[in-house]
Amino acid sequence: MGKMLIARCKTLQEENEEIGNQASEGKIKEMSMKLALQKSRNAELVNQFEGVCKHIEVLTSDVERSNETIVILREKLKERDAEINRLKLRLELQHGNAVEEEEEEMTDAYANVEPEPVPPESEDLALTDQVFMQLLFSL
Repeated sequence: MGKMLIARCKTLQEENEEIGNQASEGKIKEMSMKLALQKSRNAELVNQFEGVCKHIEVLTSDVERSNETIVILREKLKERDAEINRLKLRLELQHGNAVEEEEEEMTDAYANVEPEPVPPESEDLALTDQVFMQLLFSL
């Protein structure tokens, strides 16, 4: 009877191994399918990542060109501002000279004017004109 029990145990052990192998094969197939699916997803993600990298390279290039353009435009703006300031100063100087020349012309024009004789009834007006002329020449 001991030999029969040992034989029966061996048989049961072989059956268990066979069942275990079959179960493992099923799990292996399932795991293989999951692995294939993950590989497919990884390949898709790698493609998307490469696309994003290319897009980033394009954006980086655009940003670099934009920055170069900004630097150039800033320089032009500084040049224009300097030109505007120079022209404003020139205009102020010209305007100042023109005002001085105009004042000189007015002074010369009024210096050559002879006062008209004033009738006695308009002495008040003549006095006002004289005060006006004095004020004008004092400028």
